[in-house]
Amino acid sequence: MPSASTVTRLITRKNDLDQSRIETQERALVAGPGEAILKVERCSLTTNNITYAAYGDSMNYWGFFPTGEAEWGHIPVWGFADVLVSNVDGVAVGERFYGYFPMASHLWMKPERVTERGFYDAAEHRKDLTSAYNQYTRCSWDPYYSADTEDLQILLKPLFLTSAMLADFLQDNQFFGATRLVFSSASSKTAFGTAVCLEGRPELTRVALTSSANRAFVAELGCYEQTLAYDELGSLDTDQPTLYVDFSGDLALRDRVHQRLGRRLLYSCFAGSAQTTDEARLTAIEGPQPVFFFAPIQIRKRNAEWGPERVSQYIGEGLQRFYRTVSEGPAPLLEVVVDEGYEAARQLVSRLYHGQVPPTQGNIIKL
Repeated sequence: MPSASTVTRLITRKNDLDQSRIETQERALVAGPGEAILKVERCSLTTNNITYAAYGDSMNYWGFFPTGEAEWGHIPVWGFADVLVSNVDGVAVGERFYGYFPMASHLWMKPERVTERGFYDAAEHRKDLTSAYNQYTRCSWDPYYSADTEDLQILLKPLFLTSAMLADFLQDNQFFGATRLVFSSASSKTAFGTAVCLEGRPELTRVALTSSANRAFVAELGCYEQTLAYDELGSLDTDQPTLYVDFSGDLALRDRVHQRLGRRLLYSCFAGSAQTTDEARLTAIEGPQPVFFFAPIQIRKRNAEWGPERVSQYIGEGLQRFYRTVSEGPAPLLEVVVDEGYEAARQLVSRLYHGQVPPTQGNIIKL
């Protein structure tokens, strides 16, 4: 008889992200032909995950881990999981993988395209979803993996992936003719990660827009040439060709930026939403209409041009630099907070939804 285990999951109401519930059931740990069962050991929970939920319908993030309940979904998280059961050649019991998981104790997967690097989950419901999220990396293969930096990896790699590819996209397009970048939600890790990736370019001015509460923190990051609180936008010079990098998703702020810069605004890039969980809207009162940046598209372009190994090297080496940026120095920019269990995760989802987690904090949940 196969062993049974308590399978636990945290699911969230799709139209009210402040409501989550914990469910448990007894289930036999049986893997079918070509299947493996992974046990999720730890994950990160950041504003990025709330963004996944906010755009769960429009960008099909809810589709990765169906719950069987139309109104409830699994918020996807990045984490580490260990193989408990495997009927797949090349995927051994006890191996550890990094990737995209539900907040749940176990995940039944269908590994295909298995290589020394890892595998893709070819579960039927995932076949039409963005392939970058279906890829799982074998920790024993990853040259940039270290057990000592696991928490930093799951906190920063998903965000830095966007940062690195956004910086590459902007450089690839010669910044659309701009010599200044204005970042909203500049305290967010994805925003200042992008700014860090653009260091060493004296021809480029990086301007931070942030809340009054976060102004001092952002000014001390050292990756922006100028820091302004939102209510100081009126003091922003209008004499430079500018590119707006919107990490806030705040439509009123976007309109203020567009109106302030007028014809000097050459491109408006919507890179994600750190401040709002409303549906993404690509509109502006005047000037260039915002264009949504989706990192997997730039990754696919670079995979074709550079090859996957060089792309991995570009991201991996940049990530190592970013680890040092946030963790070294007299006052580290990131405080890693580790909590345990599903109730802690449930409470943290609510706090993140309400914007109650400071930008200096990175939260890990041990499941």
